[in-house]
Order: sequence, then structure tokens, then C-alpha cells
Amino acid sequence: LDIIDLANKIKANPSEYANACQGKILATLFYEPSTRTRMSFSTAMMRLGGNVIGFDNPMNSSVSKGETLKDTLTVIGGYADIIAIRHPVEGSAEAAAMYSPAPIINAGDGGHLHPTQTLADIVTLYNEKGRLDNLCIGLCGDLKYGRTVHSLIKTMSRFKGNRFVLISTPELTVPQYIKDVMDNAGCEYTEITSLKEAMSELDVLYMTRIQQERFASEEEYLAQKDTYVLDRIKMQSAKKDMIVMHPLPRVDEITIDVDDDARAMYFKQAK
Repeated sequence: LDIIDLANKIKANPSEYANACQGKILATLFYEPSTRTRMSFSTAMMRLGGNVIGFDNPMNSSVSKGETLKDTLTVIGGYADIIAIRHPVEGSAEAAAMYSPAPIINAGDGGHLHPTQTLADIVTLYNEKGRLDNLCIGLCGDLKYGRTVHSLIKTMSRFKGNRFVLISTPELTVPQYIKDVMDNAGCEYTEITSLKEAMSELDVLYMTRIQQERFASEEEYLAQKDTYVLDRIKMQSAKKDMIVMHPLPRVDEITIDVDDDARAMYFKQAK
């Protein structure tokens, strides 16, 4: 809640924070493709008066020569004041934090977690709904590998009265450790396979992309990819104040005719 409050203060008075990171350096180490996450970190650091170094393709770094994560982080941690890392291997951010002399921000570790996306999500949620409790939250698509989903559930399960509707195919349900989080928090959740069936009860719908890069084969990906599509017709059965969120990028899981709906928040969420 303190972070949400600070985010809204920065949003309302950006000039007051223009020199907050003057003289500081952020390193963005992206071992996996990214547009929004990498650019948003760079933009934030620049708006706060700091500078940015790093790479967005490990083949353009000494990683291509076989350098280990340990050595990269030990060295870059000596150059930068803080490091944002994205990596395809689960647990990589925690490993990086063991080696780096500079603090680490997890910008996504494989299909595990994406905590900074969740910060953007909860600021959007709070500003649009006016609360973070007593919400019926639908999460749809790739719930197995969807790191944004895992982080959002972990956070929203900490606020009282939240209920989750998990919408996916049997192959892409949330992993057991995320169900354990909900069970331990006493959160109610249901698992269903129909998006249309869930629409009328939701306060929030969090759509996700079926991630081709997480599948072992193209056949497995193609079998899942067009299962869930949010369109204008489905939106007609939703509450007037339901909001639609998406961590982006989208492929075809939200049709562009939803973009003009006042309840579509994904571009505002990214901004």
C-alpha cells in the first residue's frame, strides 16, 4: 500500500522526483526477449534522473562466450547501483542476488514469478476499483507458465475476501505451489474451462497470452493457443464496472474491438 501511495505521488508530481536517482546507474540484464519490461525500467530510471546500462540480447554480451551467471552478476554488480534481471530459468533472480554486490529486481524468472508486473497491476487495480479486497478475480489462459498470474495471485491472496476464478484448459492449470498459497491464505477459488461461463461474476478479468516459448513443441502450443479469446460479444455479459487487464504482449487472445471498451485497462496498465 505504501508503494501504491508512492506511485500515485510520482504520477501526480513527476517533477518532484526528477532527481531522485541522479548519479545512480541501473543495469538491465535481459536474457530473454522483452519490450515493455525492459523499456519501462529504462524509462523509470531516466525519469528519476539516473542512467542505464545493460543488454537485451545475451548473444551481444559475454554470455555468448560462456560466462556464468555468477561471474556476470559479480562484475556488473560492481558497475551498477541496482540490477533488473530477466532470465528463462526459474529461480535465476534469487541466484543472481546471491552473487551480486548490487540489489536485484526480478523482472521475470521463467514461468515462476514476475513481481514488478504485479506492482503495475495492483496500482491499476487500486486506482480503478478503489480497493484491493473483496474482489472476484478471473485469470484466463496460461496459468501454468504465466509468471504474472502467479505473482498476482500471491499478492492478492494477502487481501481479505478476494476470490479467484481460474480459467484454463486442464493442461494449463496453476501449479500446486500457487494453489498452496491460496489454501494457506484461506482464499476461495474455482477452476473452470469456460471463459463465457465466468464473465458475469467477475470484478476483474486478467487475460494472458499462451506462451509459445514455454512449450516443448510447436504442436503442443498450437493445440492450446486459440482456446480463449475475449471479444465484444463476451464483454456484453460482463459487469458494467468489470475491468480487463493483460500484462501484454497480446497475440490474438483479446480482439481489437475490445480496445475501445471503457473497461479495457491493459494499455493504461502498461503506461
